[in-house]
Amino acid sequence: MSRRVGDLSPKQVDILAEFRERLEDVLPDLPAQHDHYLLRWLRARSFNVQKAEAMLRKHLEFRKHMKADSIIADWRPPEVIERYVSGGMCGYDLEGSPIWYDVIGPLDPKGLLLSCTKQDFMRTKIRDTEMLRRECQKQTEKLGVNVETITLIYDCEGLGLKHLWKPALEAYGEILTMFEENYPEGLKRVFLIKTPKLFPMAYNLVKHFLSEETRHKIIILGSNWQEVLLKHIDPEQLPVAYGGTLTDPDGDPRCRTMINYGGTVPRSYYVQDNMVKVQYDNSVTISRGSAFTLEYDITTPSSILRWQFASDGADIGFGVFMRTQEGGGAQKVGDMLQVLPSERYNSHMVPEDRSLSCPEPGTYVLRFDNTYSMLQSKKISYTVNVLLPDGQTQSPRSIRGGGRLE
Repeated sequence: MSRRVGDLSPKQVDILAEFRERLEDVLPDLPAQHDHYLLRWLRARSFNVQKAEAMLRKHLEFRKHMKADSIIADWRPPEVIERYVSGGMCGYDLEGSPIWYDVIGPLDPKGLLLSCTKQDFMRTKIRDTEMLRRECQKQTEKLGVNVETITLIYDCEGLGLKHLWKPALEAYGEILTMFEENYPEGLKRVFLIKTPKLFPMAYNLVKHFLSEETRHKIIILGSNWQEVLLKHIDPEQLPVAYGGTLTDPDGDPRCRTMINYGGTVPRSYYVQDNMVKVQYDNSVTISRGSAFTLEYDITTPSSILRWQFASDGADIGFGVFMRTQEGGGAQKVGDMLQVLPSERYNSHMVPEDRSLSCPEPGTYVLRFDNTYSMLQSKKISYTVNVLLPDGQTQSPRSIRGGGRLE
């Protein structure tokens, strides 16, 4: 059985009904409420209803944090990403699923990560995925059949050592993990074309981020790749450059209005080359395997908490939490309210400068996390300010006397 609508065992039908009932309190918040959508999460967790529920509820927190529902309308990637991140949606396969192209060769991962934050790169991928999800919805309405997956074509021509740069592999791994955890069962098939001799090494470095189900959808094509693509895609939906007949209105066989082919990022985009030297108010060295927390009392609702920081030589984890225990006693971060999930920031390449609206008064905890590093201490330079609703700025003092090492 395919474990899809119309092809479920009696037990799977019962599990689906239980799953829907358990999610009754959050159904209105889901991107879709139909059985097709719910079954994606059940399939991703082998119809273990408890694990599927936990996965979907965690995804809702992810959507809230990333503002996924409005990211297409309200957020635009930095110019360097729009110009130099290769790929794009172009055409539909024979079943009506959107086709997305990732063009690896021209991609300049080092130039991109020296020109924008890893988080902006991640948001761009989320934005693209949300666009594809909406495109699937449009195809469902247009064709009268459920369309919930995409065909992905990886053009590996030009894959080289520059793509195996460690920070790039780490960022790519985080993106793959994000896809697996938040957009399960979204791939129909993945075609890898024009793979060079380096490909097996590159694949071995990232395959552990992929679920077994995703790996089974990967199809590595040989020299007859155009012939195989045409078995799944109508020639009119496939660019001339990939063996079809589709061109841009001006006759471009590569369909550049739909597929970005990227290129080398000019140094004029590099943040470090253009950055005015920031004078931070404080600095601290965080030992290997340790963390450093700053606690601030926000007494005025709707204040803005702003932080700036840079790290020396390596990335650092950072997150924002809110104490739920009164009285100032010790409280573990795991027991606090998560306001901004902890992520690893490449602040040694691109300094961070962000802010957060604090709708409720309380004690906000900024946590620099180096617990994942067993070998290297990290020096962090930072400044924290609070912007009050009346527009005045204050430089708060940590109520822990300048911070606390864990």
